[in-house]
Amino acid sequence: MGREDWTSRLVGVSRARDAAWRLLEQGADALRAAVEAVRLLEDDPQFNAGVGSALNRDGFAELDAAVMDGETLGFGAVAAVRDVKNPVLLALEVLNSEHVLLAGEGASRFARERGLPACDPRELVTERQLERWTAARRRALEERSGTVGAVVLDAGGRLAAATSTGGMVDQRVGRVGDTPLPGAGTYAEAGLGAVSATGHGEFLARALASYRAAASLGDRSPQEALRAALDAVGRLGGSGGLILVDARGRVAWAQTTPEMSVAWRTPADEGAQMREGA
Repeated sequence: MGREDWTSRLVGVSRARDAAWRLLEQGADALRAAVEAVRLLEDDPQFNAGVGSALNRDGFAELDAAVMDGETLGFGAVAAVRDVKNPVLLALEVLNSEHVLLAGEGASRFARERGLPACDPRELVTERQLERWTAARRRALEERSGTVGAVVLDAGGRLAAATSTGGMVDQRVGRVGDTPLPGAGTYAEAGLGAVSATGHGEFLARALASYRAAASLGDRSPQEALRAALDAVGRLGGSGGLILVDARGRVAWAQTTPEMSVAWRTPADEGAQMREGA
């Protein structure tokens, strides 16, 4: 993305952060706040999730999303969904069902059962992603992935993470990345922390990047835990970015991707920034 996009990206992540914080102030739990932040980012066409998602090899969007409740280790995810505008809401419904992960047509049927309306897959396609898809058909793109995510610690000490993505430009039909896999792109556990990931999903999944970062919090600082997880991804040949909040309320983020936009808020501090470089 060009520098001209940075300001609007920071406005987008800050808006999502503020919406989640307002819910926490009203007594909502961490899971609800994380889902709301991601829902807003799915509705923002400048991010690769929901409306404005990357287009696969056949020219349409297939969406992945996941939510995790650190208190219960409840996990809900959907993969390769084509007709749900806000897959994070569907992932929350899966968390409240007997399953952990639903994919494709089955996930769409489940959405209708739970009262989530179907959207025309064309509603998810933006002109920007059409242009990227056309370019990808002519040449390989060096950086072609992206994800949105939120991690939350509420006043009751509950942790939650939510993640949503449109995957990679020109990916194979049916490809599923790290986002809907527990411990890969999304993880939360009481007493440790909550983590959400972005980047090249195949490598994040192989490294179990989100779980690796959370599990490292016992003997590392949040920043050190993230670097250790990204080092593991790097040894496999991949790159990525991670955001984290631990059980003590410390926030951290790190990336080996070209850039990552981040917004945060704690009782003592708030801000937003575009991180450039590793």
